[in-house]
Amino acid sequence: MSTDRTPTAPAGYVQPELDVRALTEVLDGEYAEIRDLVRTNLVTYASVLEEAEELSIDAYRERVRDIVVEMAATGQTGMGFPKRYGGGGDVGASIAAFETAAFGDLSVLVKTGVQFGLFGGAILHLGTERHHDAYLPDLITGKLMGCFAMTETGHGSNVQALGTVARYDAAAREFVITTEGDQARKDYIGNAARHGELAVVFAQLEVGGESEGVHAFVVPIRSGGEAVPGVDIGDDGRKMGLNGVDNGRIRFDGVRVPREALLNRFADVTPEGVYKSTIDNPDRRFFTMLGTLVQGRVSVGGAGVNAAKVALAVATKYALRRRQFAAGSQEEEQLLLDYGLHQRRLLPLIAQTYALHFAQDVLRAQLHNVFSGLEDDPQARRRLEARAAGTKALGTWHATRVIQECREACGGAGYLAVNRFAALKADSDIFTTFEGDNHVLLQLVAKGLLTDYASEFEDLDQLGMVRYVTGLAVETVIEKTSAHKLLERVRDLLPGGDEWDQEAGLLDSEYQLAMFRYREEHMLAGVARRLKAGVDRKGDPGAVFSEVQDHVIAVAHAHVERLVLEAFVEKMRTLPEGGNKVALGLLCDLYALSTIEADRAWFMEHGRLTVQRSKAITREVNDLCRKVRPLAGDLVDAWGVPAAMLRAPDLVG
Repeated sequence: MSTDRTPTAPAGYVQPELDVRALTEVLDGEYAEIRDLVRTNLVTYASVLEEAEELSIDAYRERVRDIVVEMAATGQTGMGFPKRYGGGGDVGASIAAFETAAFGDLSVLVKTGVQFGLFGGAILHLGTERHHDAYLPDLITGKLMGCFAMTETGHGSNVQALGTVARYDAAAREFVITTEGDQARKDYIGNAARHGELAVVFAQLEVGGESEGVHAFVVPIRSGGEAVPGVDIGDDGRKMGLNGVDNGRIRFDGVRVPREALLNRFADVTPEGVYKSTIDNPDRRFFTMLGTLVQGRVSVGGAGVNAAKVALAVATKYALRRRQFAAGSQEEEQLLLDYGLHQRRLLPLIAQTYALHFAQDVLRAQLHNVFSGLEDDPQARRRLEARAAGTKALGTWHATRVIQECREACGGAGYLAVNRFAALKADSDIFTTFEGDNHVLLQLVAKGLLTDYASEFEDLDQLGMVRYVTGLAVETVIEKTSAHKLLERVRDLLPGGDEWDQEAGLLDSEYQLAMFRYREEHMLAGVARRLKAGVDRKGDPGAVFSEVQDHVIAVAHAHVERLVLEAFVEKMRTLPEGGNKVALGLLCDLYALSTIEADRAWFMEHGRLTVQRSKAITREVNDLCRKVRPLAGDLVDAWGVPAAMLRAPDLVG
């Protein structure tokens, strides 16, 4: 890979020397061993990338299932389960393995996620020892295949309104599972159409005629390859992508399961029909239950970032090989990546991918600490849930944008199916909807900000949040946010007093952080004021919230971008001096300034960017792109995407 300094590199600039192997070690972190195991498995089963196009849909589904089971035998997929059942006992390792697997066929990835993350995770986190003993050993090996039956045709993100009902029959000591109408049909359920034998079914629990809210049950759906009596299974058929995953529809017609089928970590029903729970408040009980499943959002967000890496690796390598038009008097045509516009298209995306990688590291560590009991503070769990929601949203939107830009950057060659772009586009598109619609997830982020992750957080629905915020002084809302506290500290560090944003250097990380924090604080104050003003005018809380919904999403987006930049800056501070730190510093600056540039209208509207400084930022972004350009090949190589996963011989050589 050529890394020669280009003629456009800034005068007097000394290009850093990159140590690719050492940078890979930084990126792989403490999970280098498990990531290498996954890379080895990806290469072993690389043929699935071709088989996805050549096999019939039924044969492809069977092939994906076989690969998932064979990978399970290597230990790759069971990292998050307790060792006593054959797992690895390391939640963080399970996320690292899943992220790395996103370099390969995404049907294999998603089938893995359904089996071990959703189905297995629900048994592990919502069940108790009787469920663990009965199901985990066979589940971890893939001998017992299952599905996660939450989503319904008419109730996507609104899980509390699910229409499936589980009524307790005290005389028989059984639950009767029933699909109440077409809108309550379980839909898009992975593993349902062909391979699932059990389903974790989320249903409204009724005991003695009283509704106790949504609970989860283990329900057999197949025996000997055929649907069991009372269970009707349909096939969702071909999808935009992920056709190696057998998504299906399930209806239940009075299906009876024993009392012990209730996953009873948080609530139980006695044989006589008395409902008991350690959490009295039904809303808090519901959100506590869902909170245990946050691992899925962490996994999907990380997978999105790694899918983006594959696309960027292909597009960058192509841009370092492909020549187009002669430059000046030179006889040889110019490399694509020597064009300023091509640098602008790809290099800020590489910087953002690195930034999201380090943000994912922070999130994974938080998840590991909470789920391993190292952090048992309820507020830490709520911060984790909000951060997971926001990082998943930005990570998956990033993947969608990157894959499209990279496909275009490879021209007509990028449109050929032999390259990864066709499969990446088709298979990753649903990531923005998996584990919650991204806009709904950003509302969850904003809710946490507006309530400062208070104890009431779990109890508040949309209207409750509006009432909570309008009951506080706006200053109280702002003072509770970490953005405000950090901004005050930063103002002391930067020159110029209230003119800090005009005097500080553009490449000062404290300046960059201050700009991100100012935007977040100002947006948050604006949302709080608009909510209060709407309620003061006697507006309906639901209508008031709807009116400011765009503002709510904007503040959540700004908050997550601030977390991402902080993660990058903190990572930089831990690195030893040398070429790798210098190179990552360039990427960190490029991420920060290109993000400010993209939202320059907001900063100018709110008095934090003059026209002259805005132009200076654009010049600096262009300059950073020229500095990063000679490093681009090494930077994408450091991600460690196996060559067999790039599958683009005409593009990458």
